[in-house]
Amino acid sequence: METDKLIKLVSHYESLHDGDLSVIGLQPKMCPAGYWTEGYGRVIRDEKGMLKGISNKAKAYKLSTIKTVEQALKALNEDLEEYENRVNSLHLVINQDQKDALVSFSYNVGFDALKGSTLLKLVKAKASATQIDKEFRKWNKGGGKVLPGLVARRTSEALLFITGEVKYFN
Repeated sequence: METDKLIKLVSHYESLHDGDLSVIGLQPKMCPAGYWTEGYGRVIRDEKGMLKGISNKAKAYKLSTIKTVEQALKALNEDLEEYENRVNSLHLVINQDQKDALVSFSYNVGFDALKGSTLLKLVKAKASATQIDKEFRKWNKGGGKVLPGLVARRTSEALLFITGEVKYFN
């Protein structure tokens, strides 16, 4: 079961998406990496997978189902539970704060990215806090550019993983 720390961390960095403030209700928003999202960072999907690119704006608006804060929170809880189950499937010997940091990380970059990452290899190898911190911080790009929000998020995730403390950096 996801924790308050996890929900607060993810909702802080994902923020509540509302792409068009002139329309009542929450609207989809394109993230810096070009994916259409709704609510607290839920990627909108079509029959081909994740919806990407400005040319898919009309399709994103059509496929969007999250229109209220309550729906956004419900979707976030469902998504985090799914990602926690995925992280649990890795059978890591870690504490809840470490798991929460990895769930937040994989929610943002994708579970497949976590599975193939050096970060996961270091976690499994019980690497030092310095090594793990450094590896979290490498995942700071969106659309090929270093993004301040990702720098801040990775700092928060590393801190949670290493110390159990939740602190926000933007």
